[in-house]
Amino acid sequence: MIRTVPTTPYTDQKPGTSGLRKKVKVFQQPNYAENFVQSVFDVVDEKAGATLVIGGDGRFLNREVIQVAIRMAAANGFGRVVVGRGGILSTPAASHLIRKRGAIGGLILSASHNPGGPDEDFGIKYNIANGGPAPEKVTDGILARTLTIDRWLTVEADDIDLDADGVVEVGGMPVEVVDPVEDYAALMETLFDFDAIRAAKLTMAFDAMSAVTGPYATEILEGRLGFAKGTVRNGTPLPDFGGQHPDPNLVHAHELYETMMAPDAPDFGAASDGDGDRNLIIGRHRFVTPSDSLAMLAANAHLAKGYTGGLKGIARSMPTSAAADRVAEALGIPAFETPTGWKFFGNLLDAGRATICGEESAGTGSDHVREKDGLWAVLLWLNILAVRGESVDAIARDHWAKFGRNYYARHDYEAVESDKADALMAALRGSLATLPGTQFGDLTVESADDFAYTDPTDGSVSRNQGVRVLFEGGSRVVFRLSGTGTSGATLRVYLERYEAVGGDLDRETGEMLADIVAAADAIAGIVKFTGRTAPDVVT
Repeated sequence: MIRTVPTTPYTDQKPGTSGLRKKVKVFQQPNYAENFVQSVFDVVDEKAGATLVIGGDGRFLNREVIQVAIRMAAANGFGRVVVGRGGILSTPAASHLIRKRGAIGGLILSASHNPGGPDEDFGIKYNIANGGPAPEKVTDGILARTLTIDRWLTVEADDIDLDADGVVEVGGMPVEVVDPVEDYAALMETLFDFDAIRAAKLTMAFDAMSAVTGPYATEILEGRLGFAKGTVRNGTPLPDFGGQHPDPNLVHAHELYETMMAPDAPDFGAASDGDGDRNLIIGRHRFVTPSDSLAMLAANAHLAKGYTGGLKGIARSMPTSAAADRVAEALGIPAFETPTGWKFFGNLLDAGRATICGEESAGTGSDHVREKDGLWAVLLWLNILAVRGESVDAIARDHWAKFGRNYYARHDYEAVESDKADALMAALRGSLATLPGTQFGDLTVESADDFAYTDPTDGSVSRNQGVRVLFEGGSRVVFRLSGTGTSGATLRVYLERYEAVGGDLDRETGEMLADIVAAADAIAGIVKFTGRTAPDVVT
């Protein structure tokens, strides 16, 4: 029996680049999660009888919200729900499952790389039928509905056993609990040469960060590829990620970094984040930035069986370094620069105009799904290492010798008071017209703008996507407020210096970017507006 529950709107449910993210205690408010889920369902067309995928990264509150969402799906007329065992589905695995099952979409319960636990973060994201994040026209509709919602629908039913595979009924709707790993692992075997990776006898350390990729990495790396037991560290998903921050960067994966910089380091090191869509790549004594990783993967993708036919194009987010553009030029294929947010790659992938995409925030993926995919990137690196028979360091040096090097870093100023962050960006935008020709030390501003993107497949326009300041000679700084936090604002400052072939290709990144860091503060007044004299995180 369908039950209608009266409710009133919350005014803070605007989805960001990856859904709605708030503190757990916010989601625990009466009707808060229900309002958002119902708003999603209210804007989904043709849901009657359709299949819906539900899963998440195992963080605190996942199981409870999944049970609520199942009952609400039954009340809203869906024909079937497919849910990962234990409520577990990595974001790329959910994307694949949506596509494989012909689902109308899916709810992914995650706050990605944000901390988990009763006092930390939770999130809900809706992905559409192509497996990718909902585009702006859908998220705008969801937001509009959250501001007018007056009821949500559910059925009277007990919780299901999320830990038992099989089919049960909830309100007359079949709910199928499935192995969250099997379909995804099978897909990876079609893309990569597992025999070659096994034969290479590589050694490896993988940090799953007590997050969702633990079961996937254990099955694929230790089970199917034969890496030694214990290769996967922190492989059990925990509701609070073991009290750690599940963001695969050099700050939060410091133990892995120390392992890879030790004299007896294994051949290859990697990590993934809370929901499995990001990656960290470290070879023995060589950290590879996400921007460089995208470029190097694109340059070598033909060595993996899923990409032997070559690439149709490469796409990167605007803040990501231009290293991949140089690979695209050499390959004679298009390079696309999009706003931040994986949803902007979806149209390019669906139209067959791009094969590999990447973001500087450690997200890399291809047209095999419509999400970034941390473990996919790790497996492509392993395939390349196995075929080339060279170290990560040797591959990186060879790449820079051919294409030049984009020294690159991102400085994050976290939880800045929103009014101060907004004031900084407003002042910065107000100065754009006067910046060209201005000198900061030895740097001269060539151009400055507020990035806008016109989608080449449908003509849609996205404005105000971040401020770019380009210097003569190819260096640049980008300023952007992130939409992935849950409190205040995160100011992200992206710093890039290009060294051409034959230039200084083996210097410390911090040394090479020092003048650009100083220019960034002078241009934006970071200390003046925020009071911060140093970033919280440098990646």
